[in-house]
Amino acid sequence: MIAFLSWLFVGWVLLQYLILLILIRTNWKSWGITSDDLPQVSVWIALRNEEKNLPRLLQSLDRLDYPKKKLHILLADDQSTDRTGEMIMQWAQNRPHVVCISTDKKNSPNLRNGKANALAQLEPFAEGDFYFFTDGDCEVPPQWIQKTLAAFSEKTGLVIGITRVEGKSWLGKMQEIDWWNTLGIVKAVNDLGFATTGLGNNMAIRKEAYKACGGFSGIPFSLTEDLEISKAIQKTGFQMEQVFSPENLVQTKAESSWALLLKQRKRWMAGAMTLSLGWKILLGMQVLFFLGLGAMFFFHWALAIVCWGAKLGLQGMFFRNLASRTNQKLLWSDLIFFDFYLLAAYSLTILYYFWPSPTIWKSRPYS
Repeated sequence: MIAFLSWLFVGWVLLQYLILLILIRTNWKSWGITSDDLPQVSVWIALRNEEKNLPRLLQSLDRLDYPKKKLHILLADDQSTDRTGEMIMQWAQNRPHVVCISTDKKNSPNLRNGKANALAQLEPFAEGDFYFFTDGDCEVPPQWIQKTLAAFSEKTGLVIGITRVEGKSWLGKMQEIDWWNTLGIVKAVNDLGFATTGLGNNMAIRKEAYKACGGFSGIPFSLTEDLEISKAIQKTGFQMEQVFSPENLVQTKAESSWALLLKQRKRWMAGAMTLSLGWKILLGMQVLFFLGLGAMFFFHWALAIVCWGAKLGLQGMFFRNLASRTNQKLLWSDLIFFDFYLLAAYSLTILYYFWPSPTIWKSRPYS
């Protein structure tokens, strides 16, 4: 029985990466760049204690290659305790297309998620037929808006992009690969037409779809508001797409320590627990692979090494192919160590998720 389960867990993941590799080579959706009849758009950003990250974000917003008369940037200072509010107010001066607000909990008493609350309070200021979203620790590319708009059809309500985690340390590089893994699976599944997830730091929503689902003020409480609103949009009948290209590549920062990483993953785990059974099985098998491989070492260690090598090879080719589509390069010297990080990250995240402590997000505790 143990041998059978070992083969099942290991074989499933090997087959999964083989199928993923085939899918991204044979079933890849791509779009050009919208240049004619550019619509009015609004960019929404909720900010809390982003003083250190703001300069990079604001510079990238200034570099957006989009007509200022059709661009509306909305910034919400979510009760920051640093200079975030002051900095965005100064930046907004002499930029008539920028609106800054400070959030008020009393305006949305039913929203316990601070970010969702801040975004909901930006809604009255939004203009245009498309709403774009990113985060305070991100850097958006110049053609971000045009490239994302190209993926919208009449039935498309939500378009997500690709985000690269930047990190010079070993932990940072592993987080980057981890994101290629997650978003690559999302891309392959999404291109097949199945429901996936939102991506709060690189996402655009059609106004009609936003209104139809009730927006951020209409979704139930969740620590992963991007996942929740994507589910709400898809329930209204709108479709979603994912753009995967250099023009849509948003840069974000890696967590600098295991402690911060686990706090982030505990919040994400809460969102993962609300996914469909199919997604839970798909993600769960990633964890069970290591259990199956460990058991296999006891009854056939040589075969276990071959299977592990096969996984490293298949997933490495998958990751490198994904990165190359955004003009990024991953080194095999980093990829061969990814499973050690993954085993540690999965194990610690599961333990920390069930540890009786609140989830800390942007200096706020959530129980």
